[in-house]
Amino acid sequence: MCTTWWLLLFLFHCLPPTMTGFQVPESPGERLKREGLTPLHPVVLVPGIVTGGLELWEGRPCSEGLFRKRLWGGSFTEIFKRPLCWLEHLSLHNETGLDPPGIRVRAVPGLVAADYFAPGYFVWAVLIENLAKIGYEGKNMYMAAYDWRLSFQNTEIRDQALSRLKSKIELMYVTNGYKKVVVVPHSMGVIYFLHFMKWVESPSPMGGGGGPNWCAKHIKAVMNIGPAFLGVPKAVSNIFSAEGKDVAFLRAIAPGLLDSDMLGLQTLEHLMRVSRTWDSTISLLPKGGDTIWGNLDWSPEEGLSCDLDKRKLSSSDTTNFNHSDGDIGFRIKDPIKYGRVISFGKAASQIPSSHLPPPDLKELLGMRSSSGLNLSCSGEVWTEYDEVSRENIIKVAENKAYTAQNTFDLLRFVAPKLMQRAEAHFSHGIADNLDDPKYSHYKYWSNPLETKLPNAPDMEIYSLYGVGIPTERSYIYKMSPSSKCKSIPFRIDSSVNGQGDNSCLKSGVYFVDGDESVPVLSAGFMCAKGWRGKTRFNPSGSATYLREYRHKAPSSLLQGRGLESGAHVDIMGNVALIEDVLRVAAGASGRDIGGDRIYSDIMKMSERINLQL
Repeated sequence: MCTTWWLLLFLFHCLPPTMTGFQVPESPGERLKREGLTPLHPVVLVPGIVTGGLELWEGRPCSEGLFRKRLWGGSFTEIFKRPLCWLEHLSLHNETGLDPPGIRVRAVPGLVAADYFAPGYFVWAVLIENLAKIGYEGKNMYMAAYDWRLSFQNTEIRDQALSRLKSKIELMYVTNGYKKVVVVPHSMGVIYFLHFMKWVESPSPMGGGGGPNWCAKHIKAVMNIGPAFLGVPKAVSNIFSAEGKDVAFLRAIAPGLLDSDMLGLQTLEHLMRVSRTWDSTISLLPKGGDTIWGNLDWSPEEGLSCDLDKRKLSSSDTTNFNHSDGDIGFRIKDPIKYGRVISFGKAASQIPSSHLPPPDLKELLGMRSSSGLNLSCSGEVWTEYDEVSRENIIKVAENKAYTAQNTFDLLRFVAPKLMQRAEAHFSHGIADNLDDPKYSHYKYWSNPLETKLPNAPDMEIYSLYGVGIPTERSYIYKMSPSSKCKSIPFRIDSSVNGQGDNSCLKSGVYFVDGDESVPVLSAGFMCAKGWRGKTRFNPSGSATYLREYRHKAPSSLLQGRGLESGAHVDIMGNVALIEDVLRVAAGASGRDIGGDRIYSDIMKMSERINLQL
């Protein structure tokens, strides 16, 4: 598959752009420059998880010759040359969440940190190029690179990343004629910058000491791309079993490739061992519990259409109105219980909650440290499952269904070291009283349901995200056939499907509308309701805007990854999104660019959520 991809990419770049039947479209930057757009506000780009490059500054003997070479992002050749050495250097310390002794891996600085994830695979490159076309350059454009593996506060403790971002914004503000900054975060970078806005105004030593008016003085707008404000369900499956829909699909078509009984590779076990040292992954777990994500019998998305391709939507409308046609598309006879984030067996994902056994994870958590130990296992692959007895693993499956609320107990049971360490840095609840002094602690700052937006009434908040792509929402699991040491005992049951081509259930995964990674609910709710107007989460009434981009796949390979894509990363090349960013950077307001543009059912979903505002 990789060879085919690189071959097609090579052939694409070899084709002449003026060949018959194919004309390179004019870029948004060129068109807007012709209209007279020029730089006004400095722009700060904030990358998300995984997409930023990491380079080696100190390593073990096996890393000889890799000083200041990229271990993450770039060619990835070291994976094939010395895979276990590579994984060792990408891991963090299992107790501190910081560097292991003798290893220093740091974020690549500058715009090159996240312009391309791999050769030919753009992330920020297209947006950077279009900003350059209207006059942006190094003096008024900055990439706020950071080590995305660390908890957000640890990026400051180890690297002073938040302090450097504060200083850079202040410098750009002064050197660009005292013009406020437009910040453009992506994915996890959205909640990282949310953390920053609270940090920068909080008193030292925990905060940056900027005072209560720092954001009002320095920030014009925050244009959040693919925002994971309320987390993503796929983070649960990634931590629970190191898989999502893609891994489950690959395992289904090549059963032995990822499993430990083939040449002893234990691919997923190695990946789980490394990723469970990355505290940042906990920031992406669903926030708001059952109030936001639903319980055993209810969810905000229930009854909505699963046939995203047949929605007849008008792309010209830009008013605050829900455009989806309630009579078009596949409709299930019984509501899908999306609130059951993890179910063991198809029946458990559908039957009435009264037929499900009550969860007893509290009891299992109490037993874990004693009878849960499996001391017969030894070896290099560590997953934390080795500390769980087979008997208790079976009890986990017997609980049948888990919601966003008790999923945390489930993860504490299977990944206690990760959860104990990371939950000191992140919280996922809903604040009863935001004036409670406990919310001045940094663990709450990246959760929009447990912190206030800055006192900045003129600052604008945007949610820019794709819609129209099936996105993971909940999972059907089964026990793994192997009970060998060091193996992952659970896996997504990819044999389970719904009825009909338009079913929401495919290969053991229930899907909803979104951008392939982030459901609409997570990306849109805060700007649709949580922050809309003056609320307890937005006391100064900063204006919020929803800008949705309906996904349109490229019609041919000649279009690359598409000019109208709504996919989570590919949307960075979406011409409509690029135009929105450029216009706001050049001085436009949310009203100037048309206000809200909504294609999804986000307003209906938001109305169904009973949240004190």
